[in-house]
Amino acid sequence: MDSFLSGRRPLFCAQKREAMRNVTIFTDGSCLGNPGRGGWGCILRCEGHEKELSGGEPSTTNNRMELLGAITALQSLHEPCQVSLYTDSQYLANAINLGWLRGWKQKGWRRKDGELKNVDLWQTLDALLQTHKVQFFWVKGHADNVYNNRCDALAVAEREKFA
Repeated sequence: MDSFLSGRRPLFCAQKREAMRNVTIFTDGSCLGNPGRGGWGCILRCEGHEKELSGGEPSTTNNRMELLGAITALQSLHEPCQVSLYTDSQYLANAINLGWLRGWKQKGWRRKDGELKNVDLWQTLDALLQTHKVQFFWVKGHADNVYNNRCDALAVAEREKFA
């Protein structure tokens, strides 16, 4: 597998790419109870390669799992990339696409009505968005997107490890 997705450094580190790699990422989070046991899954696709990642926590929320799926996928990229990220979380997609994240940051990581939850994760995501050029796309969950469904299966499998 290409070192880009495997975690190993490239053999030809001295060569610079003239253009960013195009990466497609699918993510999903799952939580039984809110809070409750949860899991996340993601799939990264680049230049004919595909990688699945997943994880979970014994006590968490669905929004944390959705955010961790996206964050972990972006953290696994070893160079700045052009990313198309597909999520079934309207909260995540809207935070980026409708400018909520930018507004929360300008307000000192607060919402207009008060406390912003998961500030740690939003700040991590914000930093990653400074490295990568990311477009967020919302997809309907539990529908006909095979990659979203696979991410859901990965997230549920991780969640069930805590049963």
